[in-house]
This record gives sequence, C-alpha cells and structure tokens, in this order.
Amino acid sequence: MDLNTKYLGMQLRTPLVASASPISQEISGIRGLEDAGASAVVLYSLFEEQLHQEGLELEHHLNAGTESFAESLTYFPQSSEFRTDPDGYLNHIRKAKDAVDIPIIASLNGATLGGWAKYAKQIEQAGADAIECNIYFIPTSMDISGSEVERIYIDILREVKISVHIPVAVKLSPFFSNMAHMAKRLDDTGADGLVLFNRFYQPDIDLDELEIKPSVLLSSPQELRLPLTWIGILYSRIRANLAASSGVHGHEDVIKLLLSGADVTMLCSTLLRNGISHLRHIEDGVREWMEDHEYESVCQMQGSMSQIRCPDPGAFERAQYMRAVKGMQQVLVTGREAWRVLSGE
Repeated sequence: MDLNTKYLGMQLRTPLVASASPISQEISGIRGLEDAGASAVVLYSLFEEQLHQEGLELEHHLNAGTESFAESLTYFPQSSEFRTDPDGYLNHIRKAKDAVDIPIIASLNGATLGGWAKYAKQIEQAGADAIECNIYFIPTSMDISGSEVERIYIDILREVKISVHIPVAVKLSPFFSNMAHMAKRLDDTGADGLVLFNRFYQPDIDLDELEIKPSVLLSSPQELRLPLTWIGILYSRIRANLAASSGVHGHEDVIKLLLSGADVTMLCSTLLRNGISHLRHIEDGVREWMEDHEYESVCQMQGSMSQIRCPDPGAFERAQYMRAVKGMQQVLVTGREAWRVLSGE
C-alpha cells in the first residue's frame, strides 16, 4: 500500500505532516515526530517582532493594531525572556537537518516586506527544505479596503519568492471576500502551496482582574469542515499544493481531506492532546481504511470527492446549503411531533 504524496516539490512517505507547535522547539521533539511517522515537520514560527523591536517603522507596528498578528505582540514576553534570536532559529534549522532525514519546513511571520525577504533568505541558507509564510493579518483600520488587504498578501509572497529558491507555501486565513479568487492570485504569484487555514487566537476578558488576556484554544474536529470545503473547491483548479490545517485529529479526518483533494494534512492539536505516538495510530487507521475500501495508493484517493470530480458538484455550493436548511427544518418538525406524543397533546 502506497501512502506517498508530493508536497512543495518533495516526495513524502505519508501525508501526515507535523505543523508548527511547541513540539518542534527541541531537537528531541523533532526526532520523536520522525520516529512516530511524521513525513515532514514545520518548525515553530520565527517572528520578526521578536528580533527587531527598534526603529520607527516597527515601533509603529508594535503600537498600532498589535492584535493583527498571530500570537499577538500584546502577549509577547519581555525581550529579556525571548527564547530565540535569528542565529538561534537558524542554528535550530541546521541541527534539525542533521538530526533527522525528513524535510524541515521553516515557518516565518514577518512584519515588514524587508523583514520577510531578509529572514527568508537566511532561512534558506540555513538549510530549510521549504518556507511556510505564516501570514496573519487582521485589518483593524476602517480605512483599509479588502483589495488593499489582498495586496499585502501578494506583496509578501512576491518578495519572498524573489529572495529564495526553495519552495514557499502561504498559510492564510479564510476571511477574504472571494477566497477562490484570492487563492488564484496567490497561485499566479508563484505560491508552491497553500495551507488552509490559519486559526485566529481571539482574546478573552478576565472578569476578576478586568484585563484582556490571551486565550489559546486547541482545535476541535468540527473545524475540519472549513478546510475540507475549500480544498474540495480548489482542487485541480490551481497549481499550488493544498495542505489542510485545523481540525485534523484522527484517521477519518485525514481520509476525508485526501478525498477532497489535500496533498498533506497538518497535525498539531491532536499531538498536543494525545502525544506524538498518536501519529502511528492515525497512520494505521488510514492504512486499514484504504485496505477495506480497496485503495492501493493515496494518489488514487486524492481529489476523488472534490467538487470537480464529485457526482454532485452542488454539494460544495448553495444547493447543499438549501438542503441542509431543509434538513434542519425536518429535524425541528420531528422534534415537535415527538414532544406532542410524550406530553400527551
């Protein structure tokens, strides 16, 4: 049985990729991921804000709209507590490459175009097999239009692509006025892969201290529906590889995403909850399902339930929404009838 898949120009043993998480902060964790069956590892993110906290331009970014960045600057530790520096991250890449045989994908979150380009180049020189641009931008200004937001993403990708020769993936949010068009623009600009999707870390309010506090929630299997929908729609319509992120917890999730058209599935929350060894159980489950359903390879599965191949393409669009609403109405009617019987009405 062949579980091989191709992602960012790399031949991977399986579609199970460990996404950016605290596990990759230690070389022992990366070795453990490889031993458990991860076909590649995305390192924890290098944040430009952690490396440069001086200069008028960056000072503007720090003071205005800090909630616009993943792992928001508002919640960063003091500079004296920072775990890493550019040399530390680059050395970590080198050590990881020496320690394991699987591909190492660096994750970069820049704040300025110059920063994106500069650190992408250094990451390539350190030996990373690919770069994942962790673009996390929530526009809070009422003067920024949707087209301007899209331009920011395109400019970042273009700058990074000019700076490096290794493959570049873009991890993005689903909140565009036309997600399909945005995917096409990124594809046309040269994205080697799209990672769908970035999760927004939304703050909470401490009612005792009356303070805004960070609230990091691990994903749930229900969040799988969003990447599954868009991967199913985009499959074979763009050249870029498609990576599913958010809600991937078990072998059934992996199978669904492969059927919709994913090239790889990114795992994070499930490994933090269940341990690195859970990777083996997921791979065993995928193999067992493929054997039961007479699939000989992942390639044979990929995209077979995508919109372009699905016997009912409307399942991904408005027609299915109307069916879902009707189904909900039927559940409501059935519930009312059951209540009348039980209450003796």
